[in-house]
Amino acid sequence: MEIDILDFIEQCRDLAKQALGKHAGEPASGGFARWVHVVLHCFRVEDGHSYRETPNRLQYMTEIRDALDLDRDDLPDHTTIYKSSDRLKMWVWRALLRVSAQQHPQSGHAALDSTFFDRRRASSYFRQRAGRTIQTLKVTTLTDVESLAVLDVHIAARWKHDTKTGPQVVRRNVDDLQSVAADNGFQDWYTEYEIAAHDIDYLVHYRGSSANAAANNALNRAKGYSQRWMAETSYSTTKRSLGDAVRALGWYRQFREIVLMFAIINIEPLCEPL
Repeated sequence: MEIDILDFIEQCRDLAKQALGKHAGEPASGGFARWVHVVLHCFRVEDGHSYRETPNRLQYMTEIRDALDLDRDDLPDHTTIYKSSDRLKMWVWRALLRVSAQQHPQSGHAALDSTFFDRRRASSYFRQRAGRTIQTLKVTTLTDVESLAVLDVHIAARWKHDTKTGPQVVRRNVDDLQSVAADNGFQDWYTEYEIAAHDIDYLVHYRGSSANAAANNALNRAKGYSQRWMAETSYSTTKRSLGDAVRALGWYRQFREIVLMFAIINIEPLCEPL
């Protein structure tokens, strides 16, 4: 999606301040406020810049520097931006994802689904040296079926079964949900019982063609199960726009990068299109 980059920066600035709250103005690295670093990372990932390219591009973008309260002669060095990704903990990116989702209409009806992000492109040499052989990260998303806003994300290097990650994602959002639709990978009696205990309709597809399965699936379709494909649309849009691979080397950096990618996909529809 092609958007006005200045409008994107301004949206990220406002949402970053809201997500950080009282911590927004605290220095994170190099004496620059935390919200500035959050926006710089959004800018870097949105346009696909490297850490080294980001300050170089800012030198020639006067309006963007003004939106970030940065002087041309006092821009953060690329090493400062890199180190700030270590200092900004995961709660910062999750807060940004949450507030970006809140800018969209919330229907209370969500869809669960899982996808995978490639980590082989980060550095095969680094993976071999560190003794790490895992090549993909499993990502479970919770998506509002009407607005397509990604409400929550769960990331795992060890591929837990969907029946383990699904309830964990739903549990974090029980106050905002009326129903959750999921495919048969998320179906077992324990998961159904746990989600139903939160007074949430669990529209999960049953396997097989028995009378019980057919009746349950027909009832779910009547309640809106067919909107489950919205979750697939959300992460398909993310991969087409920002890529299907992570570039960071460390595990924690990769997890934060994926959450940031989904936050950016929430922010893009709020911006003026080109």
